Amino acid sequence: MKPIKIVQIGVGHDHAKPNFEAAASLNTLFEVAGFVRVPGEEDLKPAFNSAYPHIPALSLEEALQIPDLEAAIIETTDMELVRYARMAADRGLHVFMDKAGSQNAEEFEAMLASVHAHGKVFGIGYVLRFHPLIRKTLELIKRGKLGEIYSVEAHMSRDDQDEKRRWLEQFHGGMTYFLGCHLIDQLYAILGLPEEIIPMNATTLPDQYSAEDLGFTVFRYANGVSFVKVCGAEPGGFARRQLVICGSLGTVEFRPLEVDCKGKRISGTRSWFREDPHTPLRWGDPGTEEQCEPYDRYAPMFGEFARRIREGLPSTKDELVHEARVHRMILAACAIPCDYKGEISL
Repeated sequence: MKPIKIVQIGVGHDHAKPNFEAAASLNTLFEVAGFVRVPGEEDLKPAFNSAYPHIPALSLEEALQIPDLEAAIIETTDMELVRYARMAADRGLHVFMDKAGSQNAEEFEAMLASVHAHGKVFGIGYVLRFHPLIRKTLELIKRGKLGEIYSVEAHMSRDDQDEKRRWLEQFHGGMTYFLGCHLIDQLYAILGLPEEIIPMNATTLPDQYSAEDLGFTVFRYANGVSFVKVCGAEPGGFARRQLVICGSLGTVEFRPLEVDCKGKRISGTRSWFREDPHTPLRWGDPGTEEQCEPYDRYAPMFGEFARRIREGLPSTKDELVHEARVHRMILAACAIPCDYKGEISL
């Protein structure tokens, strides 16, 4: 089967290079016909395509005029993602864009509506969706093995230099927008829509920065409370990423949620299960540990994107509404006024 002809628009996103290389490496699935530096990116990442020097840099006009072009990867700086994704969607291309999309719900949903109107596939760069142990745990939840879920505790932090923390100043919600989006995406998959979202974002060094580099958001549900915590100033933050899912019959703790291993990621869980919600496990039960083999963070996203295109499975309205709901929850967690419980029409 002929590879899907695709271009990448933008090099400014943090995940632009690994996503470009992931798509290019899947050369039986994709023909990456070129990449575009949009205005403002001319001096960014000069060695961007060093691993694939045969893939040319193109102007936006050249890229969009490629014969038989089928899809676009949108990897501009965060504030421009939805603008270029909408441009690609309006041209009837399948669209993969990086997270979180926009700080404007109306713009993001108008782009999704265009994808739906053209009957195309939409993908977004929430890397935890393809985490092997998270996928396994979601299956356990569906089968009722954890019982009624009442709490999710999620941490995803970094230890950034001054330049990156000043860069965060452009976003309402700072780190909650930048990294918390991955965790909110998982929270919604596990627990659905909360009754209340309570953002408590802060600045760790207010005399030096205005960026909200410490994010803490509470999500209140009828049967419990969950939280998402992110930080850009945490020593050991990369290694201490964690996720804990608690239910009436079981708990799964991801520690580490993910750490780097020679360009791939590794993760591990400790799990506790019981048969009866009213019969506690014995004190000091060590649980059961599981480690996964090193996995690629990026290639599985593009493998799924390609599969949907090849099998003629456009994103359904329900799937696109799901993306819009996650997006509204992210905005609410960033203290951006947003009707996150309201009706979504695409």
